[in-house]
Amino acid sequence: MEPAEQAVDGRHESAEERADRRWNELLQEVRVAQTGVQILFGFLLTVVFTPRFASLEPVDRAIYVVTLCLGAAANGALIGPVAFHRLVTGLHLKAQTVAWASRLTVVGIVLLLATIISAFLLILRIALHDSAVPWIVSALVAWFLLCWFALPAWARRRYARGR
Repeated sequence: MEPAEQAVDGRHESAEERADRRWNELLQEVRVAQTGVQILFGFLLTVVFTPRFASLEPVDRAIYVVTLCLGAAANGALIGPVAFHRLVTGLHLKAQTVAWASRLTVVGIVLLLATIISAFLLILRIALHDSAVPWIVSALVAWFLLCWFALPAWARRRYARGR
């Protein structure tokens, strides 16, 4: 077996095959995140045209603008890997493309988290007018951090020790 085809993580694949596999896996992940952020962003774009928008308090309008900006930034980061790939295709940069696309995806996920939390805050402020809103939002933040970051970090530490 040639050095370029040594087993990595139990697989016998060349660097190019590994980059292709990682790219395909990343695309599947990005498709899931893109769908969520695009639906949320589309909803946010329509809010300003509702009759109730004019009666929002200045703080709620500011939260809306921040939420809208976060949603746009999340869309940019999650669509970024596709544009990156398209612009460097044919230059034999697949491994580097995968690395940059992965970074953009993580940034997009963080921005999506911020968008969801910000939208949730705005909706609860309008729906409840209650002092429980910060507590509910904090619980949701903790839940997302657990599901999206803490559990994967725990799994990496726990199961990577034997390698």
